[in-house]
Amino acid sequence: MWALDIYEGSPTPIAAFLSIAPKISISANISRVSIYGSYGATLQQIFFFCSIASMILGALAAMAQTKVKRLLAHSSIGHVGYIRTGFSCGTIEGIQSLLIGIFIYASMTIDAFAIVSALRQTRVKYIADLGALAKTNPISAITFSITMFSYAGIPLLAGFCSKFYLFFAALGCRAYFLAPVGVLTSVIGRWAPESCHE
Repeated sequence: MWALDIYEGSPTPIAAFLSIAPKISISANISRVSIYGSYGATLQQIFFFCSIASMILGALAAMAQTKVKRLLAHSSIGHVGYIRTGFSCGTIEGIQSLLIGIFIYASMTIDAFAIVSALRQTRVKYIADLGALAKTNPISAITFSITMFSYAGIPLLAGFCSKFYLFFAALGCRAYFLAPVGVLTSVIGRWAPESCHE
């Protein structure tokens, strides 16, 4: 998968840009189509299956990663699936949850990559290198931990609110399979960084 190599090989600000900009652009364009026109049931089913595939692939592939940027790349793949949940609905509630989700995702991603960029002098490359961060830079450690917990969808954090709105919109449009898959992949994604420490 070329996305992993691009995230790993490119400078951190470029990786952050590539993580956020395409998702905002695609979301804006498809939102315009759904607001001013409509897309048929076939396209809605394509979004449905692509959403499930992205969530599953992002969660399962992240479990094998040991590098920080590669973990963020797989998280990006998984979050594309969560964002597509709003498209799968084809309703105004789906688009509203999509806009909330993309805003929160962009905020979390900017924060995560800003911390990774700030830590480049200490050569933090592997997830295991973050273990000593609490001793050397506690503010960055706390901020990065909160951001990762938000990515995972831990309750009371922004990522949880984003996923809650997206899954609630999926249930509202009778996509009953999509919401449980999203919750399950969120739980699997929660364990991804921890499996790399063992």
